[in-house]
This record gives sequence, structure tokens and C-alpha cells, in this order.
Amino acid sequence: MREERQCAIFHEPEGTSNKGVPDMCDYSLQTIRSRPAKVGDKLITRYFGTCTRGFASAEDAEVAICVLPGTELAFASAVTITEPFILGPKLEKLVHATTIFRQVNKNEPFKHHDALEFPNGRIVLLTKLSEGQKATVLQLPAQPTIAAEANAQKRIAHVC
Repeated sequence: MREERQCAIFHEPEGTSNKGVPDMCDYSLQTIRSRPAKVGDKLITRYFGTCTRGFASAEDAEVAICVLPGTELAFASAVTITEPFILGPKLEKLVHATTIFRQVNKNEPFKHHDALEFPNGRIVLLTKLSEGQKATVLQLPAQPTIAAEANAQKRIAHVC
């Protein structure tokens, strides 16, 4: 089992990182190649060795895929969550396979931000998803027309 605790907070220095990707995902650091999600992208959940799990490109697991809040995703099967437990990981299988990407804990830099909202309203941190789950990007959020919409889609650059 990988050690995913004892992680420091990483802040991406202004003006560095992957060109063309404005604010990075929880799991994207300077050392990890990344790109924004596109409609039709095939994704896989992966542990990046940066204290968190996230989405990677199914074609290249070394490329982190950054997803905007409001993006709709469909998993190949019902989503599985892995919770740490003293006797080994505890698995929970959800009944839903479609989600909307959200960001939570926006004002708390020492917490994970990337999350998925399920049709029943349940929100689960992306880092809690079991590795190896396959998903497809169904739809990106509409382009914002007012400042409040733009702020809702803005990514948090903190990493836990």
C-alpha cells in the first residue's frame, strides 16, 4: 500500500507550469505534465504520487487531465470509493456512474478541492476514488457570461 499521508502543501509559482492550463488540478504539480480536459476524453483515475488521486489520460497515464468545475463525466461502471481503514482499505460501490465535477473547500488551502457530485446530491472528493476507474468527458461547462459564473468555474491552485 502506498503511503499517501505526510504530504506538504504545494503552491504552483506564478508564471510556471504547463503552458495553456490556467489553474492546475489538486494533483498537478510542476513536475507532472497536464492538459485541460476535452469533450470525448477517455480518463482513468490514478494516484500521481503527490498525496492525491486524480484523472489521467487513458492514452498516457503520466498526463494529468485538469477538469473545470461543471464538467459532466460518465464512468464505465458504478463508481468505487476507497476509504482508508485500520485493517486495510474499505471499498464502497456507488450506484451512479454519471457525475458533475465540482470544487469544494475553496477557502481552505490545506484540504483537497477536486470532487464529484452524483445525481443524488452526494459529493465525493476525487482523491477518494479507487484507482483504475475509466470515465469519459461528456460535456464541458458553458462559457461564463457574467462574473459570478466565471468565478464559479475558476480552479483552485492549492494542492494538499
